[in-house]
Amino acid sequence: MRVDNIKIGIVGLGYVGLPLAVEFSKKYQVKGFDTSKTRVNQLNNSIDETCEIDSKILDRTLDNGNILFSENLDDLKDVNFYIITVPTPIDRNNNPDLKPLKNASLIVGQVLKDGDIVVYESTVFPGATEEICVPILEKESGLVFNENFFCGYSPERINPGDKKHTLTDIVKITSGSTQFSATLINKVYSSIINAGTYQASSIKIAEAAKVIENTQRDLNIALVNELAIIFNKMNISTHEVLDAASTKWNFQDYRPGLVGGHCIGVDPYYLTYKSESIGYTPKVILAGRKINDGMSDYLVQRLVQSISKSNLDLSRINILILGLTFKENSTDTRNSKAFNVIEQLLSMNLNLTIFDPNVEIPNNTFSSNLNQPKEINEINFEKFDVILITVSHNEFRKLNLKNDKTKVIFDISGHHPDLTETL
Repeated sequence: MRVDNIKIGIVGLGYVGLPLAVEFSKKYQVKGFDTSKTRVNQLNNSIDETCEIDSKILDRTLDNGNILFSENLDDLKDVNFYIITVPTPIDRNNNPDLKPLKNASLIVGQVLKDGDIVVYESTVFPGATEEICVPILEKESGLVFNENFFCGYSPERINPGDKKHTLTDIVKITSGSTQFSATLINKVYSSIINAGTYQASSIKIAEAAKVIENTQRDLNIALVNELAIIFNKMNISTHEVLDAASTKWNFQDYRPGLVGGHCIGVDPYYLTYKSESIGYTPKVILAGRKINDGMSDYLVQRLVQSISKSNLDLSRINILILGLTFKENSTDTRNSKAFNVIEQLLSMNLNLTIFDPNVEIPNNTFSSNLNQPKEINEINFEKFDVILITVSHNEFRKLNLKNDKTKVIFDISGHHPDLTETL
């Protein structure tokens, strides 16, 4: 197989798969496959619910004729370079849920041909590609790994909602199951990644590199979250402490907050799962996870304490919650800890209004119906006794909040320090 005769199939058209499909279609014939007919129909009408790709760009991409969005497996039969970009969540016990990955491998296995290459981008624990995915590909295709087909791993580094650090501007790790496949995979990705690529020596190395990226970030946030708990007990502003410490050149400026999403709050559990399976129970990683998973409980506790100090009547107050996504300027609500906060407040029979400019939540999402304004200019901020900003969307940073000391305004990101409380 040569780079100039490659036909690419992207399996999974979410936050990761769609930007890849659009970028690769500038140089290759691309088939974008997803099991959701609704998602495929939306993309064929230039609608991207994730807001990662603008509708005008989708229009141009479709007009160029190098891309096809489909839920029909037959459309993948002429593909020879598959890229699997499906979610890898965790279950209720914080164990890896590999069903999407296994199902995607089963799908590709049904159309796999002699000489084809399959690259995985989904975050997994070291060894998952060769130990779990490859056997499925072999069984479904009847082909032999590293004789009839080859595999690679190139971990996704998409940052949802980030318009500065986009796909082509982030160094891409690549790897392959043989020297031939590793070289070819690296060439294919190099053709679209302006920032360059890093060719790892093995698939396991690439898998491990990805899973520790978010584990490291998780631990750093856990540290400042624990510091926030300590400094609050000492009546010291955590954000002021961090501002002061950040004046040193090598201080890493992480800020306290809720840690959710499909990466940072999930990936460490993949590594600890694998670690425990080989006889070692991680201590630092799990300790960090415990702190971050407990921050929604801590936030509710702090909020109730602030309400009590303000002599507000819990049974009669109106609370406004701004932000439902797991991170700023994103539409992604997966594993958002704002939902945990809302459910806890609802369990106290409090009157809540929620708003997020990027998300519309169905009324049956929570245990009780909630007031949901459609636009931020519909909100009468003066009628609320408590305002909680859970995520720092740009719209929320620009708010001109006024506090006459009769309200509780709590901004966990600390962007309104003169008027609000923070973690």
